[in-house]
Amino acid sequence: MMQRASIAGLVALMASGVWAHDMFLVLSEHSLPPESAVSVALYNGTFDKSENAIARDRMTDVSVVDGSAEVSHPATGQWRDEGEVAILDFETGSPGTYLVGISTAANMIELTAEEFEDYLKHDGVLDVLEAREHEGDLTEPVRERYAKHVKTILQVGEAVTDSFSFRLGYPIEIVPLANPASLNEGDTLEFLVLADGKPVPDQLVYASYDGFQSHDGDDAHREAASSRTDENGLVEIELSKSGRWYARLIRMLPVDEEGADYESNWATLTFEID
Repeated sequence: MMQRASIAGLVALMASGVWAHDMFLVLSEHSLPPESAVSVALYNGTFDKSENAIARDRMTDVSVVDGSAEVSHPATGQWRDEGEVAILDFETGSPGTYLVGISTAANMIELTAEEFEDYLKHDGVLDVLEAREHEGDLTEPVRERYAKHVKTILQVGEAVTDSFSFRLGYPIEIVPLANPASLNEGDTLEFLVLADGKPVPDQLVYASYDGFQSHDGDDAHREAASSRTDENGLVEIELSKSGRWYARLIRMLPVDEEGADYESNWATLTFEID
């Protein structure tokens, strides 16, 4: 009998400010039977509420990597909307570790200087925030070009395979160096952060788990762990609790071109450990 994984909130993650939306692939259950139906929700906003269903023509890549590292690209007709949530339906095949990835085209947004500063604080883009503080009195509106690149890891059946580390070649990508299906509470998971296939040093990476208090009294992000990549683009996160986890980052760089002041690429990875 076909089984369908139900969609549920993964982590109560974010929230204030209409300009600050993380994007995640959300499942209530990351362990699935072979030859079963699965629905993966794409949330743009929070895990409590998606602000909008992402249009298909904004998705530049949709990939499913199966347990044998074979890559398929689901058809547009495999997507449906439920209110403000876009949902991808597909069927698992043979046992193994699967990877699902989605990359979006860039959008432009313009914010006041105050809105931009609040956004940097809220989402933890501390390097850009510090650089702007050193620049002094900044009052002009800020134009940002941003794109989002998200992945999730599924375990299908009992066979643990290497597809978890498959590189999709996104502008920014978080690659785990161990299979989450083999890890337990208290273990450490190492990640490689790549930008256009090259390691990114000194990148802030945040991680947390389902049920962690996600905001402080000032409504800024709080996460269970944060660290920076080393000179080889590597970062370690201690998995302090069993269950569903995410890792996230925002790589934002100033650009010197007409119509844009900054370019950012957002990445998330969701997974589950015992």
